[in-house]
Formats: sequence, structure tokens, C-alpha cells
Amino acid sequence: MIDIRKISIGPDYKGGAMHYIVGQKVLGNNFDIYCIKKNTGTNSIEIYVCNQKKEVMLWKEFSHTIPISIEFNIDF
Repeated sequence: MIDIRKISIGPDYKGGAMHYIVGQKVLGNNFDIYCIKKNTGTNSIEIYVCNQKKEVMLWKEFSHTIPISIEFNIDF
């Protein structure tokens, strides 16, 4: 599996895209982005969050029809 570290949603990477990074606090600092995965069935990108009880749930899903920039984890 490919390990996605960050995605940016939108056509203007620097000026207006939304950026989501694994480990980032979201939703009033009550959740952390747990992982970002590509759903090969729908060809979409899914963002999963984890709450303080360590419960993981799907938070957002982005269609392949919108501009998405993907950054992968690279371990040397």
C-alpha cells in the first residue's frame, strides 16, 4: 500500500487549496487525521479521523474529478 502523507484539494496549490496532513488536528482540535487512502473502487481519496477514544471513522471523501495534489511518505 502507498502511504499518503498530505493531500491538497483545489486548482491553486499555493493560493486557495485546502491542505490535509496526517496527524493534523481538525474539528475543533477534537480529532486527528489518522490516515489518507485512495479508494481503488471509486478512484476517490478518503480522509479518516481518530477521536480521543481512538475510534477511527471516515471524515471526507473527494472525487477523482476535482484537482488533487498528493504527497507520499518517503522513508530512506
